[in-house]
Amino acid sequence: MEAVRSKLPLAWIPVASSNLSAVAYVEELRQLYIFFTSADIYVYFNVPPSIYRGLMAASSKGKYFHQHIRGRFAFQKL
Repeated sequence: MEAVRSKLPLAWIPVASSNLSAVAYVEELRQLYIFFTSADIYVYFNVPPSIYRGLMAASSKGKYFHQHIRGRFAFQKL
């Protein structure tokens, strides 16, 4: 999956989390990309900037993801 991640022209931000490895956000498209520690990459659609900022500010990225993102936005596994 690292090869897939490197082919995506995104500014990945590494995060300290047991679940998430890195995050990228394309504000113009409202797309949130998450690279999980399992090496899976998902893109979440129509994610408001406030949700992205909340994720990045959260002390527990995994907890924030489960409470505010998972199951709330359409997504695609890459």
